[in-house]
Amino acid sequence: MSGPAPLVRRAVAEGIGTAGLVAVVVGSGIQATELTRDVGVQLLANSLATVFGLGVLIALLGPVSGAHLNPAVTLAAWFTGRRADDAPTLRDVAAYLPAQIAGAIVGAVLADAMFGKPPVRFSAHDRFADHLWLGEVVATAGLVWLVLGLARAGRAHLAPLLVASYVGAAYWFTSSTGFANPAVTVGRAFTDTFAGIAPASVAPFLAAQLVGAAVGLGLVTLCFGRPASVREDEVVVPHGGQQPAAPARPAEGSALIP
Repeated sequence: MSGPAPLVRRAVAEGIGTAGLVAVVVGSGIQATELTRDVGVQLLANSLATVFGLGVLIALLGPVSGAHLNPAVTLAAWFTGRRADDAPTLRDVAAYLPAQIAGAIVGAVLADAMFGKPPVRFSAHDRFADHLWLGEVVATAGLVWLVLGLARAGRAHLAPLLVASYVGAAYWFTSSTGFANPAVTVGRAFTDTFAGIAPASVAPFLAAQLVGAAVGLGLVTLCFGRPASVREDEVVVPHGGQQPAAPARPAEGSALIP
């Protein structure tokens, strides 16, 4: 691409990408529960499918929108780049967030429909507990730290592999199975299946994810310092043209979330 895509196209890419991510998460969860009653095997299948699907989506859509697919990543990118001319603006945020949330809901409905489930049935899977909220803080902090840290370290081209790998690991090392994504959390409330979350459990998860994003931003600053210049519009991977051959400072932001 010779320049950044129009905002409408970028927002559509974010919506479609988030829909695809949730369809992978929910669909693989349904498939797993239909094939085995072993919860460990179900989680393994669900996490592996998410790793593969997320990696593909980041590689495919990164050149268009940056492949945020996650309001926490979008907000973190805007906050740290708000003083830069080429960083995401509030207008970008206002377009990305609704697209991501709508896409997540569509993805959940689509996954249910593919497996002959009721298109919309709110989840009865209660996830209301303080240790789960702590898990979400940790999962989201790690994701934001990774996404922005890769950019600061000049390793943004590794994002499809490393971000997907981190999300897969978070399934297993966090008590909440690492949602780490406000849009995906909302979408998963619309499916009463393995990957679902009860609507009453959504708000505390969202609050924990926002806290985690703030912690992640703190970790980025602590480990990498404040960049002299930023390109936060390029989270998770650079988009809108070729990367500079030898930047004085790595491009800032170039992520999960299930």
